[in-house]
Amino acid sequence: MKTKLLIILFVLLFFPTVSEAQCAMCRAVVESESDGKTAEAINNGIVYLMAVPYILVGALFYFIYRKMRS
Repeated sequence: MKTKLLIILFVLLFFPTVSEAQCAMCRAVVESESDGKTAEAINNGIVYLMAVPYILVGALFYFIYRKMRS
């Protein structure tokens, strides 16, 4: 398990093109904009999409914790 983790870490650190893969159309749109508003909007969308599952899992663990304590 530890060896696999070290190999993955090595690949992500020394081969950044593998870890920076993204949609070609999204990249073209972001690079063509001069004011950067599209890039900011895409970044905000990624943050919202990432935050929702963490909030749901946190709420689930909170309710399980409350149920176990009572």
